[in-house]
Amino acid sequence: QVQLVESGGGLVQPGGSLRLSCAASGIIFRTYAMGWYRQAPGKQRELVADISTSYSTKYVDSVKGRFTISRDNAKNTVYLQMNSLKPEDTGVYYCRATLGYLGYWGQGTQVIVSS
Repeated sequence: QVQLVESGGGLVQPGGSLRLSCAASGIIFRTYAMGWYRQAPGKQRELVADISTSYSTKYVDSVKGRFTISRDNAKNTVYLQMNSLKPEDTGVYYCRATLGYLGYWGQGTQVIVSS
C-alpha cells in the first residue's frame, strides 16, 4: 500500500519560514519523481516545485529564490523549505510521487501565512 504523509504545515507570519516533509512508503522512492503542489482557497491545484530522480529541480516563478525542494532517498522523504513566506503562499500543500503513468498523492498539509 502506497502512503505519502506530509507534515510541517502551520500558521506563520509573513516573512517567516516553514519546512514541509513528505515521507513515502510502499514505493521504490528513488525511482519516483517527487513534486509539491498547493491549492489555495477557491483556486486550482498548482505545481510549486518538483525534483527528478537525478535531483534536477523546477519551480513555479512565484516561489523561485524563496523555496527549495530536496530529497533524501535513504529516508524516503522529500522536503520543501519555504522562506520569506507571503500571504499568497497560503494553501494546502500536497506531495506527489510520479513514475510514468503511475502517480500518488498525499493527504495534504495546511499552510497559513498571516499576521
